[in-house]
Amino acid sequence: MQATTVLVEGESDRLAVETLAIRRGFDLTALRVSVVPMGGATSVVRFLDRYGPNGADHRLLGLCDEGESRGIARALGRAGIGPGPLAELGFHVCRADLEDELIRCLGIDAVLNVIAAQGELASFRLLQRQPSLRERPVTEQLQRFFGGRSGNKVRYAPLLVDALPAGHAPPPLARLVASLVV
Repeated sequence: MQATTVLVEGESDRLAVETLAIRRGFDLTALRVSVVPMGGATSVVRFLDRYGPNGADHRLLGLCDEGESRGIARALGRAGIGPGPLAELGFHVCRADLEDELIRCLGIDAVLNVIAAQGELASFRLLQRQPSLRERPVTEQLQRFFGGRSGNKVRYAPLLVDALPAGHAPPPLARLVASLVV
């Protein structure tokens, strides 16, 4: 069986993919799947060189933000993986980012319940009162909460995935995890 490498932008994405895969009953080790955070989408060329057809020749899958999708598509073409829609090449695109997808999939109340369970609802409420965020939609405030404090994305990614109702996940994440099994 050919090894599969899943390229993701960061550590929080890795944790989300692995958490959903485990929830869906996949044994990533047995499937020879590695989820590799690239430290940002701009590093994709280096990882394609390492794991792609001119490197280890792994089956490649990925998850990226919409804002990075053009650069990822160009890099995949240059690496010999082919032109075409990213989803057909095994790369799935989140609208803004994975946290945005999780917030929309869960709904605001469920996300606030996750934050409350971590004892950080008061901190979120304080953030909401900041002048620059007061008039913003709650979804933007939540994204700022997750992205604004060091470690929050990594901390909350698996918690948000665990809070998903059985059988539900953001479409890009669900499609990626479903594609782990060939």
